[in-house]
Amino acid sequence: MAGPAFRAAAVRVRVPATSANLGPGYDAFGLALGLYDDVVVRVAESGLHVDIAGEGAGTLPRDESHLLVRSLRTAFALLGGQPRGLEVVCANRIPHGRGLGSSSAAICAGIMAARAVTTGGAEKLDDAALLGLATEIEGHPDNVAACLAGGFTLAWSDAGAARAIRMDPAPSVVPVVFVPSKPVLTEAARGLLPRSVPHVDAATNAGRSALLVEALTRRPELLLPATEDRLHQEYRAPAMPESVALVHRLRADGIAAVISGAGPTVLALADEASADKVARLAGEEWAANRLPLDTDGASVLPLDAARSGGTEGDASPSGSGAGNSGTPG
Repeated sequence: MAGPAFRAAAVRVRVPATSANLGPGYDAFGLALGLYDDVVVRVAESGLHVDIAGEGAGTLPRDESHLLVRSLRTAFALLGGQPRGLEVVCANRIPHGRGLGSSSAAICAGIMAARAVTTGGAEKLDDAALLGLATEIEGHPDNVAACLAGGFTLAWSDAGAARAIRMDPAPSVVPVVFVPSKPVLTEAARGLLPRSVPHVDAATNAGRSALLVEALTRRPELLLPATEDRLHQEYRAPAMPESVALVHRLRADGIAAVISGAGPTVLALADEASADKVARLAGEEWAANRLPLDTDGASVLPLDAARSGGTEGDASPSGSGAGNSGTPG
């Protein structure tokens, strides 16, 4: 049986950073942020060439072990076969190992690019299948759902299949991220979680999670109580004491602050009037940035599309911007 046909032209995919959990919504909620990685993929005559600029340029592998390449290969296998060769060019802006979804971005960029470069790829691998494949590679759906769909997502598994609902966050919400200099591995953060929690804590989180849907989409004035968590943040404090201390300090000032994903980045949900002031509260040891909300999710763009939400500069043989990364985040 003949394998799939591939486009001769390169494809460009842009993927957003994401913040998972958002306090009480452990392994369920995700929020797409306006900070992006780009990747350009072109089918070549033979071999594999990977070029990386930005985050991870000095540490990420440039072979088949790169998470982006592994995701490409997995998607190509589902689409019917591997191309003869691949050229992959990455422009990485999402920090690695900081709880901002760098690994989910790499996975989503890889499978989106594989679908886009394969003739008939969208029919063979629809959006539901994309979510399922990304979840299978990542291990849980919270970050990948937000990365693929944009906006505010609620993800879950139903009979082994990943499902997600996308909602529009209130436009008045302004995310502010506080990124520390040192990463924390997701596996290390998860390893600190207990096998069971008190019933009262579970009940509190269930109520706060329900409230967070209302607060983040329609009533941002409720974000402080809606982001209360008792399931994971305090248990992870030994791995990121400065981050948890910053969360406590911000919340004491009335700011809805949480650990972003597995940390150690801290996410604050502010508004236009307070965002700049909030960004100045952490101190010089944190890289504080206000970010827009991303509402588009992973997107296939023209090669000459204007860049937005990232650092200047690209590393593409043709002069077009591109990028993505592949370390746990």
